[in-house]
Amino acid sequence: MELGSIQNAINDVARALFFLPGWAVNGLVLALAIIASLAVHRLLRRIMWRAFAGRPFVLSLLERVRALTRLAFVTLALALILPAVSLPPDIAAWTAAALRLVFVVLMGWIALAAVDIGVTVYLLRFRLDAEDNLLARKHVTQMRVLKRVISTLVILITTAAALMTFSAVRQVGVSLFASAGVAGIVVGLAARPVLANLIAGIQLAVTQPIRIEDAVIVENEWGTIEEITSTYVVVRLWDLRRLVVPLAYFIEKPFQNWTREGSALLGSVLLYLDYTAPIERIRAKAAEIAAQSKLWDRRVVGVQVTDARERTIEVRVLVSAANASAAFDLRCEMREKLIAFLRAEFPSALPHTRADLTLHEAAMTGAANRRAIESEAAPPTRAAAGRR
Repeated sequence: MELGSIQNAINDVARALFFLPGWAVNGLVLALAIIASLAVHRLLRRIMWRAFAGRPFVLSLLERVRALTRLAFVTLALALILPAVSLPPDIAAWTAAALRLVFVVLMGWIALAAVDIGVTVYLLRFRLDAEDNLLARKHVTQMRVLKRVISTLVILITTAAALMTFSAVRQVGVSLFASAGVAGIVVGLAARPVLANLIAGIQLAVTQPIRIEDAVIVENEWGTIEEITSTYVVVRLWDLRRLVVPLAYFIEKPFQNWTREGSALLGSVLLYLDYTAPIERIRAKAAEIAAQSKLWDRRVVGVQVTDARERTIEVRVLVSAANASAAFDLRCEMREKLIAFLRAEFPSALPHTRADLTLHEAAMTGAANRRAIESEAAPPTRAAAGRR
């Protein structure tokens, strides 16, 4: 049966039973469609809630998008019933286009919510505040980067589909669909940096040269990876400044990652001491300081003379810690306590300057002898001759 026949039948029934005008019939039909869509939405939601009672992802998604799905059902019902309502052609066309646009936007919104909830539920099993958080940092980094990439694609596809609902801009929508499929070929040079960072984000998610909370040295600055977006990385520096670096930087340029395979690190303390420094006593004191410190992870502690210079020797104290922050604090503690120990017990082991007085004494003795000889060989003065 054609839609025109359905519309005529609805109008005839309404006029015969209720003696309603045309606009009232249209309102009644639309109201019934909305009520029916809400009833179907509620019924389907209850069925899915019971069917997926043991699935936290589905339940969270149903709760999160309840209002969106309700509006989507209403929009779909109005779009289906609209041809059966007697409206002017122009108004009917614009109303149908608006309903299609709203439905497409709602579908994109629901897709974004599904991606967000999926990532959140997946990451519930990992904790960044754990002692050994290498696996957690790996998955958190991977999922956050992939979430941003997928969200970008969903927004792009939703925008293209929304534009294609209008015939005047349908060509723009087709172009966006083409760019989503063959981005690197269709887009121009103006979009190259954005796409380069987007592709770099996918590479980072797969290969993971950096992760969330990794300790890194970038541009000669030490810091921690705080955030990874779809285009840039935020590095939290040691003095709480933020260094913003493009994603492509970590693919194209070298940098230091102190926590690539694990968070444990070795820290070194360099002391410049006199040649008379008691190395064995320093070695024993370093082991004692490390054993008493809560920052030491009980793995490595050692003292070695690594260099000998003209006036001092270089003593390196090597200690291990669970992470970069603890290693830095342990190095400072070891340096302070060793210097205090040497000042109190062996002050002569600290650097000082020596002066060799042997040649100076010989020179002074020679000068005194010359003065004595000269005084004996000198002719007597008149006063001395008169006294004689």
